[in-house]
Formats: sequence, structure tokens, C-alpha cells
Amino acid sequence: MEIILPTSSGKKRNFELAKFAQALQKFGEQTGIKISSRGWCYQLESERLINKNEFDKAEKIINECRKKGFLPIDFVAEEDARAFSGIETPDSRTPIEYMKEYLEAALRCEKWYTPDWWKGEEYYIQMLVEKIDLKTLFKTVCEKYHIPIATSKGWSSMLQRAEYARRFREAEDMGLKCVLLYCGDHDPDGLRISDFIRKNLSDLKSVVWRDGEYGYDPSDLVIDRFGLNYEDIAKLNLTWIDNLITGSGKNLASPSHKNYHMDYVQDYLSRFGVRKCEANAIVPKPKEARAICRMAIENYLGPDALDRFDVVRKKIVRNVDDFRRETGLEYAITKALEIIGNQR
Repeated sequence: MEIILPTSSGKKRNFELAKFAQALQKFGEQTGIKISSRGWCYQLESERLINKNEFDKAEKIINECRKKGFLPIDFVAEEDARAFSGIETPDSRTPIEYMKEYLEAALRCEKWYTPDWWKGEEYYIQMLVEKIDLKTLFKTVCEKYHIPIATSKGWSSMLQRAEYARRFREAEDMGLKCVLLYCGDHDPDGLRISDFIRKNLSDLKSVVWRDGEYGYDPSDLVIDRFGLNYEDIAKLNLTWIDNLITGSGKNLASPSHKNYHMDYVQDYLSRFGVRKCEANAIVPKPKEARAICRMAIENYLGPDALDRFDVVRKKIVRNVDDFRRETGLEYAITKALEIIGNQR
């Protein structure tokens, strides 16, 4: 596969953009997940199609292709917070067809019923990740284990912290041990974020909610940074970026930076040097990344967690199925569906 970044201008550039977009879409069919523009840069770098110093250029070209229609506008993942809410789509079914589908659903509704998965468990887990690509990557794993996952967006918002803290408080009230799994960038501030999560949560322990609920004291919360760690980077040969330029464009490795002489920066420089590894770097290795995520979860829930959850689901299905038969509801619903069918 050959992917060449467009360099020309005018009509020739459009030709190169179209060719680039076609190759990128073909490559995208192999990945199986939707990732951000920045995440695509790591995909291309892992295939040795671009170098690290071409990331910004490649990201701009991808977005140019989206603007000009060479790539679908939804080709890349976007933050959920930017999406519209309140959109209503007219139903293509008739009201009778709609009723029929609801009656059919009543014969198998137990398959979608959400029980308290954590009843009888020892731990309650939530997960935060630094990048939207990691959320996309880990989402399927977290869904299997019924674990909420969100993008922290750096230091995360006050409301986001309060919301997941409230779930932790409710879990602790049930006697569960609470765990926050975190995966973020490997850079001075990225490591610092995971170290300061407890303080950030503690700052909100006195909050109150409009419904009268109160805040959460994170003193007993287990905070486990399971990635992106140095061992992962070395083992998977992930991409290092040879600078410590921050999001504001300032150089954390420069003595002129206000934080340069702080212990956390000096400790990082002495251990890892003037380089960093963004969390997106693991996206080109989805199998290995999901394995790291799964191991972090099973470190608390154990390797038989999915079997336990399956037992809960099967018990629900069996109980509801028995109830329908014993009460005659199954016959009544089936009869109603026959009546609807005869009206056509």
C-alpha cells in the first residue's frame, strides 16, 4: 500500500488529495475502528508511511480531505461533547407496525434488562482515558465488563469529576471497593495527572447536588494508572516524540519554563530524557492495547468475571421466561401478534 502526502497546489493538489483519501479509506477498512485525525498520524507512522515530524502536516491534510469531500466528514472520531442532542427523526413505520415490534420485544425484553452487575462483587470500577482514540479502542472491552469509560480531556471538567465521584460514593455505600483505572500520555504532566486525580476529587468532596445527594471522599479510592507506561512503550516499540512541547506551545524542557525546576519535571527528565509518548501511539496495536486494558480490569475482577456476569444474565432470562409461561402472558402476546398480522 502506498500513501503519499499531497504536496502540490491547484488542480493537481485535488488529484493528490483524492488519491491520498482513497488509500486512507482502504487502510481504514483494515483497522476496524474509527479514530481521530491525530490517531491516523500514529497509524501512518507505524506503517512507516510518514515520520514524526510530519504529524501536523498529515493531520491538516486529512482535515482538508474532509472539508473538500474527498473523505467522509465522519471518517474520523470526534468528541461526543460536540454532538447535537434533541434531534428527532420521523419514524418510517406505521403506528401499528410500531406496536407490533413492541409486542415482539415483550417476548425477549429480558435480554436488554440491566441488572445490578455489581451486587455481590468486591470491586466497582470506572475508567478514564486521555484521548478519544483510547475510548474508542477500549470501549468494547469495558462494555463486556460493564465498566463506564470516558475521556478525561487533560485535567477533566468539574462536573465530569463530580459525576463519576457520585457513582463511586453510591458503590461504597453498597460496601464495594472502588477503583479508577486511568490511561494517559507518558509525559511530565500526563504522569502528574494520574498522581493528582485523588486531590482533584477531594476538592469536590463537599459538593451537593440539586436532588440533595452529597459529595464523595476519595480517601479509600484505588487509583491505578495502567498505561501508557514506560514498560508498554518499550515492549511494543511505540513512537517517542523527541520534545516536551506542551499544548500551549511552550517547552517544558527549557530552563525558561516556569515549571522546569519543579521536582516532577526534573524527575521525568532524569528518568526518560527530553521525549514523550502520546497515548495515541498504542492505537496501531489494538490487540495488544485491549489486552493491557483487559488485564487491568481482571486484576481486580478476576479472570472469571465474564462467567459470573453470564450467570446473572441467564438467571434473569430464565425467570422472566418462566413468568411469561406460568401467567399466560406468552400466549396472550402471541395471540395479539396474530390479530395484528390478520389485519394486513
